[in-house]
Amino acid sequence: MTPLSRRLLAALLCTCALAAGGCGAPGGLGTGTPAPPVSTQPRPEPLWPAWTNAPGAAVGRREPAPLPLKSAPAVGADGLAGVDPKDVVRADPRMRPYLGKDEIRAPGPAGTRPPVYRDLTGDGQQELVVAADTATGRSALSVYAVVHGKIVSILFTIGRQLAAEAVGTDLLVRIAADDGSEQAVRYHWDGDRMTVVNDERSFRKSGPDCADPEARTTPGCTAVHSHQPRDPKASRAPEAGGSSR
Repeated sequence: MTPLSRRLLAALLCTCALAAGGCGAPGGLGTGTPAPPVSTQPRPEPLWPAWTNAPGAAVGRREPAPLPLKSAPAVGADGLAGVDPKDVVRADPRMRPYLGKDEIRAPGPAGTRPPVYRDLTGDGQQELVVAADTATGRSALSVYAVVHGKIVSILFTIGRQLAAEAVGTDLLVRIAADDGSEQAVRYHWDGDRMTVVNDERSFRKSGPDCADPEARTTPGCTAVHSHQPRDPKASRAPEAGGSSR
């Protein structure tokens, strides 16, 4: 039988089967065979329904906007650049205990670092960034802004081996965590305060060549990163002991 004849015969047989009730595909269900039941997939069942929140949702109410500092110096046309940073820190009850008598220019001794002015709110005005180091190795950092003509603390955080970088209008604070890793917390202005938008930990392998801070790219010292993005609308303090206000 030629190939053409075989195709004609197959078509004729299928036509007859359709008239009798359908052509079953090879390996498929035959005529009159019931379909197997569809298994129901389990659904999540919260153990504590009252504690169930959508991922990334803020728990509890949003904190009220920070209040102006009492006894803070008056702000003139020059903004924060026209006031004494020490007077601002003295008016801040959280930062006042870290105020050192001397201004330091390098890591090591205890004291207050030189003040830095940077626009971190995106309004074109310079905010005041102050940091102080203690003899125990811990540091405190505060950011001050002028809101409705008054000086307000929009960020306060503490940590060991604290370093800070400006990323546009964001502030990236790096500290040494208690587990030996480096914690990098990125803050962003939300209209009331600087809030956490990203929290990253870097774990480096141990070894004699990995102790140097410049050894991040050294073979065998590759860092392992752990990212914890945050909701910019939710005010949350960093896990390594810092806090945002």
